[in-house]
Amino acid sequence: MKVVAINGSPRKNGNTWFALQTVGDMLVAEGIDFEIIHVGLKPVHGCVACRKCFDNKNNKCSINSDGFNDFLAVVREADGIILGSPVYYSGIAGTMKCFLDRLFYVSGANGGWMRHKVGASVVAVRRSGGSATWNALNYYLTISEMLVASSNYWNIIHGAKSGDAEQDTEGIQIMQILGANMAWLLKTRQENIDSAPTKRDKIFLNFVR
Repeated sequence: MKVVAINGSPRKNGNTWFALQTVGDMLVAEGIDFEIIHVGLKPVHGCVACRKCFDNKNNKCSINSDGFNDFLAVVREADGIILGSPVYYSGIAGTMKCFLDRLFYVSGANGGWMRHKVGASVVAVRRSGGSATWNALNYYLTISEMLVASSNYWNIIHGAKSGDAEQDTEGIQIMQILGANMAWLLKTRQENIDSAPTKRDKIFLNFVR
């Protein structure tokens, strides 16, 4: 089994990375492969709503100029996904938002392959906006029928400068418990994958006539 963490911070080894790595250390201790991919510094384009991913059904985005499709293939093969973002104006960092919009849209256009992967979200924040950003990340997980792992508090770690999060002892424990729970959920999923509920076709209802 493998978990891929998506680092949406422009700082490759900042507090978001530290939170993700803390979760990852617990996963590795449980025998689960772990990798962080860093998208926060990439020139990731936003979704242009061309819907070519629905037409082509090739598990790729039509935008080929920013390396997004290379990341897409890595995420698609993973059993678990962790979304990590710093807080920008009480929300997801812009590059991360662009990446996630396209990632989950392509998945949905190609049969919904995020479904029943184990997912989690983590946030690094200086002071306020952590819960709002964490909620926004979770919207991607829950609309995709992912199995969401949790901890003993909301998955938020605090720090301003890179390295500050290493002093947040409660935040560190939150990430460690999240890693342990995620490992257990992954193993439970693996043992019961054959009895998973059958996927249903989505009903779209438009109230505007």
